Amino acid sequence: MQSRALELLVGFFFCLGVAAIFILTFKVASVNGVGSGPAYRVVATFENIGGLKNGSAVTLAGVKIGRVRDIVIDRATFEARATLEIAAEYDNIPKDTIAKILTAGLLGEQYVGLEPGGDEQSLKDGDTIRLTQSAVVLENLIGQFLAGKAQEGAK
Repeated sequence: MQSRALELLVGFFFCLGVAAIFILTFKVASVNGVGSGPAYRVVATFENIGGLKNGSAVTLAGVKIGRVRDIVIDRATFEARATLEIAAEYDNIPKDTIAKILTAGLLGEQYVGLEPGGDEQSLKDGDTIRLTQSAVVLENLIGQFLAGKAQEGAK
């Protein structure tokens, strides 16, 4: 009887631990963050999006102002087209804004950072951000570094 009670207690704490991890996952992902109110959508095209995903943050000056809503391949250019959903309260972002794919920390999650330009016209629903900077892929950098070292060694 004592082993049965111990098994039930262990099972209860296991379920409690799984529930805590589940709750923390949603807190970290900030599911209830930006994107619950009115918003407008703009499109940005990148040569390489790295690890950018649907739901990744869109920031302006480090402040989350939206989310990545959709990522597809442009069949004509074979580039990634990311649809960014930006909260309607940020309706004065200049048209010549630059969209960059950045990484939180050295190996952290990737997100889109916006750097505003100086244009007097603002982005509107359905606009395209023309100036973009693709993700920096760590593997490519390491490969370029090693290739450069190999060429130096061959000389």
